[in-house]
Amino acid sequence: MTQGRFDRLFIGGEWVTPLDGGVRGSIDPSTGQPWTDVAYGGVADIDRAVAAAGAAFEGPWRRMPGWERAALLRRFADLYAAHVEELAQVESRDNGRAIRESRLDVGMHAQYYHWFASLADKLDGRTIPMDASVHAFTSRVPAGVVGTITPWNVPLMAAAWKLGPALAAGCTVVLKPAEQTPASSLALARLFEEAGFPPGVVNVVPGDGPTAGAHLVAHPDVDKIAFTGEGATAKTILKTGADTLKRFSFELGGKAPHIIFADADVDQALNAATGSAWTLCGQSCALGSRVLVERPVYDRVVEEFRRRAARVRVGMPLDPATHMGPQAHAEQLAKTLRYIDIGRDEGAELVTGGGRVDNDGLRDGYFVQPTAFAGVRADMRIAQEEIFGPVAALIPFDGEEEAIAIANGTPYGLTAGLWTGDVGRAHRVAARIEAGMVWVNTYRYIRWSTPYGGMKASGWGRENGIEALDSYLETKTTVISTTGTFPDPYLQ
Repeated sequence: MTQGRFDRLFIGGEWVTPLDGGVRGSIDPSTGQPWTDVAYGGVADIDRAVAAAGAAFEGPWRRMPGWERAALLRRFADLYAAHVEELAQVESRDNGRAIRESRLDVGMHAQYYHWFASLADKLDGRTIPMDASVHAFTSRVPAGVVGTITPWNVPLMAAAWKLGPALAAGCTVVLKPAEQTPASSLALARLFEEAGFPPGVVNVVPGDGPTAGAHLVAHPDVDKIAFTGEGATAKTILKTGADTLKRFSFELGGKAPHIIFADADVDQALNAATGSAWTLCGQSCALGSRVLVERPVYDRVVEEFRRRAARVRVGMPLDPATHMGPQAHAEQLAKTLRYIDIGRDEGAELVTGGGRVDNDGLRDGYFVQPTAFAGVRADMRIAQEEIFGPVAALIPFDGEEEAIAIANGTPYGLTAGLWTGDVGRAHRVAARIEAGMVWVNTYRYIRWSTPYGGMKASGWGRENGIEALDSYLETKTTVISTTGTFPDPYLQ
């Protein structure tokens, strides 16, 4: 397997040819053309990956003490840190993310693995007070074989958030990355191989969702599915996996409110609001795509969005000067453009952007202008539905109560942000917002130690932090008699 090709699957510690998948080109979204060959697995490949993961779980991995798992994870994390540039380049080629963003993002991932390594030997239980005749205690044991399904917008970050806690907990993994962006996950597999993980502990099988993904979800020997993606797919996964009663954790969509009160430091709020509208080309469920602005400063914010959009450098992902690359694939490009049309049809005012980028050298790629709508009502589709493109909806409000009502008025509850100079307001509003993570006078501050996940339709469970281990562990209760006696119930 050469550096520029990813035409083998990683199963059972070996690089193997797909049995019933094949090799096809992975599309560079900045050109619309294939940039590398990638192996895609099918049902038979998922079967052998699950078998390899099961054998590893029942073999050396399950019996390995936590400190040894931690040592392997640390070795892997150090290798990861040494290959940040290579990994960032692959991810930017595969999903179009600006290289300056990829370098920053991928540059932090090693710390996630180090964080989870630090927990691998601390999976302790508790003693349960009983009477003197028994000693009762709990222990935390790994859930088993985990199928991880990662998204196309941040495949390496999503892998870190899942593989880190799964491996620290003592689970084994079959990783199926999104079919649109598979290459970086196969690059990741090389580092697991180099780090010396036992064969079968980590397996990487790119494949299509309806075939490889569906079979992984339905497989009776997979004990848990960890999925990041959109809600409709999560519902299908639940139905497909229901017959086997496996465990699930979901990190799903968002329509995050980013609230700017009139007493805020508006310049700082604008830095965050415009960044979170167009970072990653708008392709993140944590971005503040609904910008709620208190009316006294609303016109100022609208004008600043217009002005700052002109400073966003849209260009080729590997150009260090580029601020914003293309949409990750053709289907997402079409979806974003369709929602821009919906915004116009609903009567919102197009402040900036609103179409494809037609500059020389970019016409063949999936580039969209940074876009913002003003005069948006909370009930408009562009304010209710996740677009996943660089489209901000600027919504005016009057006072705390209206801001909270608008913020909570969607099915989603992943993240939220608010800007205010009033510490009491900060506490009041943050406490009432229905979201798994709320930022005050900052935005998108996410680290390995801070639990991340959604309420309502935004997911089940938490990633990062100590809480991330919970969905990869089962609690086992053991009760031991201290007397060795058990009365005969039929003696009298």
